[in-house]
Amino acid sequence: MSRYDGVIATRRFGLGARPGDIAAIGGDSRDYLLAQLSKPEAALLRDAALRPSHEVIADFMRARLADQELRKGRPPKGRPPGAPAPEPQPQAGQQMAPMAGMSANGMDRTPASPAAEGPFPAMTRTGPAAGKAKRPLTNRGQIRRDVWQAEIEARVHHATTTDAAFLERLVMFWSNHFAVAARKSGLVRVTAGAFEREAIRPHVLGRFADMALAVEKHPAMLFYLDNFNSVGPNSKAGRRRAKGLNENLAREMLELHTVGVDAGYTQTDVTNLARILTGWTVPGLKQNRFEPGKFAFTPARHEPGAWTVLGKSYPDRGIASGEQVIADLARHPATARHIARKFAAHFVANPPPPGLVAKLEKTFRDTDGDLGQLARALFTHDEAWNLPPKKLLPPYDFLIASLRAFATPVPARAVAHLSAALGQPIWNPPSPKGWPEDDDVWMAPSSIRERLRIAGQFAAPAAAKADPVARARDLLAGAITPAEMQAIARAESRLQGTEILMMSPSFQRR
Repeated sequence: MSRYDGVIATRRFGLGARPGDIAAIGGDSRDYLLAQLSKPEAALLRDAALRPSHEVIADFMRARLADQELRKGRPPKGRPPGAPAPEPQPQAGQQMAPMAGMSANGMDRTPASPAAEGPFPAMTRTGPAAGKAKRPLTNRGQIRRDVWQAEIEARVHHATTTDAAFLERLVMFWSNHFAVAARKSGLVRVTAGAFEREAIRPHVLGRFADMALAVEKHPAMLFYLDNFNSVGPNSKAGRRRAKGLNENLAREMLELHTVGVDAGYTQTDVTNLARILTGWTVPGLKQNRFEPGKFAFTPARHEPGAWTVLGKSYPDRGIASGEQVIADLARHPATARHIARKFAAHFVANPPPPGLVAKLEKTFRDTDGDLGQLARALFTHDEAWNLPPKKLLPPYDFLIASLRAFATPVPARAVAHLSAALGQPIWNPPSPKGWPEDDDVWMAPSSIRERLRIAGQFAAPAAAKADPVARARDLLAGAITPAEMQAIARAESRLQGTEILMMSPSFQRR
């Protein structure tokens, strides 16, 4: 194995090298990745300020009820006295107005501490995640703001400091595969981070069926795809209140989460699966039989009857019927093909190499969807190492790779705003399909100009710490081209050389 393999290990299968990482990996890059698979706990986030989703949901519901009570007898418009204005959220490609203490591009304008260098304050845990005890919050604006900031801080801090960056990439892949978008509603926004922590991270090296079940039962997914208010027309609740069936979760479960759009399912399969999933909901404050905010199965909303999905009939066994459908979909041959293609396209190349896809598909089937074995099959296949780096780093990955490479102190909230300015707001993909694998979405001229401007911001403190030629050899040894190295060496200043390094194809692609 060469130092070039070390670069592939840290970039194609990770989040970019930190100073000294390539040298520390040494002779066998595959052993470096294999060692990470023995530590599933390294994928978890443990932070006292990150509250369980059901607690946050209950607080949000109480705050909404309080708002409604406060508005009785008052004009419907406006906010309750003392409630802060809702924080604006950027959409893909949208420039944000400056936050307090920040410039228009998301860089912090707060005076730096003596230890900080350049335009960024030290990346300290100063927000809600900074050691504050768990506590109930009192209004929806505060809940949206504080919960979001705590989750973002924990995620960014973990990504920039973890020694198991391959596991973090796996988390990011599966979080995007089972995508939720925070823009859908306040309830999705305050649970999007918890969704990744509670449904994705614990299963990232486990079985696909277990992850799928955790995902489909999680409140964030039930809110995002509207299954929380899906009611069987012939159920007790449906007959009493004329409520209807919602097919969103069933459709995306088939099209995106499991068998894929080309598996041959029909509209009847979608409708029948939606019927089976009726009663899968998130209780509110007034449903005394259930704990508010936690997944629950409510028989009164469940559509009675036996239903057929993909040729298999499921007798009416309440919640057990839905759980069995998910288990069967997870083991379906079409799911193995769908996951294998998507996994290879994400990590290696799009379109993916057929030989690699075939190996991943076989591994998925033979191991009953063991995701740790799937990851191992990925990086032990020669094509995963031999193909040249062609995939452009998505915005969030580019920012995290820069933070890891240059140890530049940037607050997590700035990372979130910069990622949004580049077109990739965190936990806010454009649709249930998640972020696309095609590079074209990140290659617009305005996006490239924004990368260049951000590179200049990162380069200023980085250039003061190390010579860019030495940094390039440390981070990209064996991968950076002679032409790129020559351009860095001939730069007029260390600042310009660092900018060239950051914008080089070897740094921008994996």
